[in-house]
Amino acid sequence: MRINTNYLQLSGRYLFAEIARQVSAYKSAHPEADIIRLGIGDVTRPLPPTAIRAMRQAVEEYADTRTFRGYGPEQGYDFLIDAIIAHDFAPRGIRLDRDEVFVSDGAKSDTGNIGDILATDNIVGITDPVYPVYVDTNIMAGRNLCYIPCHAQNDFTGNIPTQHLDIIYLCYPNNPTGAVITREKLTAWVDYALRHQSVILYDAAYEAFIRDDTLPHSIYEIEGAKRCAIEFRSFSKTAGFTGVRCGYTVIPKELKSEDGTSVNTLWNRRQCSKFNGASYIAQRGAEAVYSPEGAREVRSIIDYYMSNAAFIRSSLANMGLTVYGGEHSPYIWVSTPDGEDSWHFFRRLLTDAHVVVTPGEGFGSHGEGYVRITAFGTCDDSHAAIERIRKIV
Repeated sequence: MRINTNYLQLSGRYLFAEIARQVSAYKSAHPEADIIRLGIGDVTRPLPPTAIRAMRQAVEEYADTRTFRGYGPEQGYDFLIDAIIAHDFAPRGIRLDRDEVFVSDGAKSDTGNIGDILATDNIVGITDPVYPVYVDTNIMAGRNLCYIPCHAQNDFTGNIPTQHLDIIYLCYPNNPTGAVITREKLTAWVDYALRHQSVILYDAAYEAFIRDDTLPHSIYEIEGAKRCAIEFRSFSKTAGFTGVRCGYTVIPKELKSEDGTSVNTLWNRRQCSKFNGASYIAQRGAEAVYSPEGAREVRSIIDYYMSNAAFIRSSLANMGLTVYGGEHSPYIWVSTPDGEDSWHFFRRLLTDAHVVVTPGEGFGSHGEGYVRITAFGTCDDSHAAIERIRKIV
């Protein structure tokens, strides 16, 4: 038996697993510590009541042979796909066919699995700082990575490369920096991809947090993007589906490889071979969030988190820290005091304030000197954490 030695090139621990290990070790040594967790991007609000009712009804269907369902379509049920197209894309003038939308168990899975249909000798452009899954899954495949520095001077959107890249990962609103991308800058990225016959893997998991509609919610708002982009979406942060697991990926039929092969057809073949489809129960819950009542409930959840984000952002700025994000994103990207090492500041917040954040260095070398704070905690925890941080900054 031989192993895939590319796995040996990975860092010892996945970022969030390492944070969990350090927090667990501290908690074991100090069981009395009241720890506030604003590190991982997990949600704290209950699921929308409309989604709960829909999933309960779906469970009841399994109790009756007349409505029982076994394996569903690998691509997702039409009732959800139709709702996705009608509510997420049609209002923005984007036309999609049913077979261009693939329902899955989440954006993390799809952004990692998409590499199954892409050659390993492709050169991959990775923005830095970056969500670790993009990096790790390409290292697992043995691809060559080219890092694109993202910093305050380029609004954390990266400079358009001068060299050739085959695959480009973009995520906006961005995880971890909370940055957004303008229509003009996204157009520049699409133009680059079309010139170089590249593919943009566009993670739009946080688009529902955008408050300014002059900003693009989908890459397909940009002319030509259907010929060069794949878009990933998630119900996790918008509707609280982190534990339910449901998302979707859009692959337009216009997207072709350099030899004319349909990427849509390849992904469909991959899904049919390696995926049995998201659960019927989860898909009924996802469908329900598009109803008028469900949409109001989701907006209320997002408003709650964005209220936390605004409070955290303004409070940290008033402490004299440099702060980004938090306006169209649930993430706040914060400079460490006096350029303190991000892991050192993480440990100091843990031990002295009992607050967990995410060290920026864990997202890449250009994340050093920052920490990421999420607005997904409760309102009470967000306020309490700020008061604790204030005492040690």
